[in-house]
Amino acid sequence: MSDTLFPALPYSEWVKTKETLHLFLQMIGKVRMVAHPKQHHWWHVTLYPSARGLTTGRIPLDSGGFQIDFDFLDHAVRVSKNDGRMEQFDVRGLSVAGFYEALFAALKALGIELTINTMPYDNVSTTPFEQDHARSTYDAEAVSRFWHALCSIASVFERYRGEFYGKQTPAHIYWHSFDLAVTRFSGAAAPLANARTNADREAYSHEVISVGFWPGDDTFPHAAFYGYAYPEPEGLNEVVLKPDAAAWGDKNGGALAVLTYDDMRRQADPAGALLAFLNSVYEGAAQKAGWDTKTFKHVYSDQS
Repeated sequence: MSDTLFPALPYSEWVKTKETLHLFLQMIGKVRMVAHPKQHHWWHVTLYPSARGLTTGRIPLDSGGFQIDFDFLDHAVRVSKNDGRMEQFDVRGLSVAGFYEALFAALKALGIELTINTMPYDNVSTTPFEQDHARSTYDAEAVSRFWHALCSIASVFERYRGEFYGKQTPAHIYWHSFDLAVTRFSGAAAPLANARTNADREAYSHEVISVGFWPGDDTFPHAAFYGYAYPEPEGLNEVVLKPDAAAWGDKNGGALAVLTYDDMRRQADPAGALLAFLNSVYEGAAQKAGWDTKTFKHVYSDQS
């Protein structure tokens, strides 16, 4: 069952595809960022799991609206406008530059004129999208495996979201770092001192406990789940995590809870183990930070 819901994602076997896919998604995400009205905590830039891949969701336009869907099963990108028109292209065999050309040709065909910053954001690549003819590796089978895993993970994240009564994010993809994340807020203001960017300043304006899934990079070549709290409460790394395979690590001098994807897959009930990890991070961090967890607990009712 775990191979069906949570297929293997060996980093070394799909790293080149992951890098290409990441840049494809950055382009789509940057379109949403410039076209969508700004939202707090930069929620206007994110992408969302859909039934077949990732989507921008509907992006408002003066002329109605549009959305971009990346289909991880057909390996195609579809740009749809609410007047019924749609443009699509196959992504297989495209370089980063080819994807950029195809995406903006589709937008232009629908009368959507916009420009983006074509430099990759915080990425191993420093080549502008329209000039990157070198990166073109796209293993369709590997992308589909990643998608099936992301689907199952997103379903667990939605169960986790359903247990919280306060303000929280959707389960969404931040395309700059390529992670699926859910963030909960206590409501207390906590302005980030010495913020490196405006994005950091706006993202960390209030107390948060955040969890997510990340496919890995060359510094940590493993898909993994993570969790952290901002501001970090004293003794956070003393919180007991579940399952036993989870552990506390260090990231930028702070405590980071980590459960590798492979360790999750080895559990008798992978989805249950993942949910236990998410809850152990939240409950431990919230207790250390003094959150009103009783008020934030969402109790389901059998009444319809």
